[in-house]
Amino acid sequence: MDDQSWARTPIEPQSVNAPLSTAAIFLVVTIAPAEAAALHVREVISDIGGLVRAVGFRDLKGHLSCNVGIGSDAWARFAQKETPAQLRPFFEIAGPAHTAVSTPGDLLFHIRAERQDMCFDLERLILEKLGDSVIVVDETQGFRYFDSRDLLGFVDGTENPTGHGMLDSSLIGDEDPTFSGGSYVVVQKYLHDLAAWGTLTIEQQQAIIGRTKADNVELDQDPAERKSHKSLNTITDANGVEHDILRDNMPFGRPGAGEFGTYFIGYARELWVITQMLRNMFMGDPFGDYDRILDFSRAVTGTTFFVPSNDVLEALAP
Repeated sequence: MDDQSWARTPIEPQSVNAPLSTAAIFLVVTIAPAEAAALHVREVISDIGGLVRAVGFRDLKGHLSCNVGIGSDAWARFAQKETPAQLRPFFEIAGPAHTAVSTPGDLLFHIRAERQDMCFDLERLILEKLGDSVIVVDETQGFRYFDSRDLLGFVDGTENPTGHGMLDSSLIGDEDPTFSGGSYVVVQKYLHDLAAWGTLTIEQQQAIIGRTKADNVELDQDPAERKSHKSLNTITDANGVEHDILRDNMPFGRPGAGEFGTYFIGYARELWVITQMLRNMFMGDPFGDYDRILDFSRAVTGTTFFVPSNDVLEALAP
């Protein structure tokens, strides 16, 4: 496969590769059973760009964007002639100690901006347009935490690809020409036990993550030791080629409710890469040696979506 195949395709991707933002909203909804609901949803999401412009023009420096993801059940209801090659539901991964749960979701709206009020207003308009055609199943407001750290205190997203590598890792190419410029995305909402995490020494935390906490330097992995979170998320195929994904994780929380978490969102050209990362984390590599971060971070959602190019999205209009 030519790693630059995406570059030869005259398509316009959604804003999958937008820079990390200050604020974000992750909105997951299901579509009401009526056929009219699915038709109405198609009409609204096909013109999502119009809603983004309606809010975004007020402050162009706010860099407002919204990616729309479509689940496999919703895609089937939309009755399109073709289906993205790797689109399928999120399958539960039951490990020896922890489980990556599968939860409902027909549509994902990943809203990003440098201003929280812009995210808020776009979400408001989207839900107003969708009306009773959808049911909200999860709504999470994320924020940038200091120098892009998670609430466990470590810098997140360090391994994101850059430049052409970002496009090659996140956007479908000529291997699925009808859907080139699209992307697969997996979302999971993790809740942290910060009190338990705080009982560990800095050295113990660093061994679990695989990086130093203060300056984000990668630690050498002793082959005889249990793999770190970083090592378990490094995916290499049978030919020794490393495969990346694009993460845009965000912390979220409500201290008054004792809720502290990380919203994981990973975009990928190849869905199997994210699946293998999660299998390594929850099943272990070798089996049983699961990611020790899961002793402190519990996955409470898990859903897979396809993010079509803008061309395909606009063509969904009934």
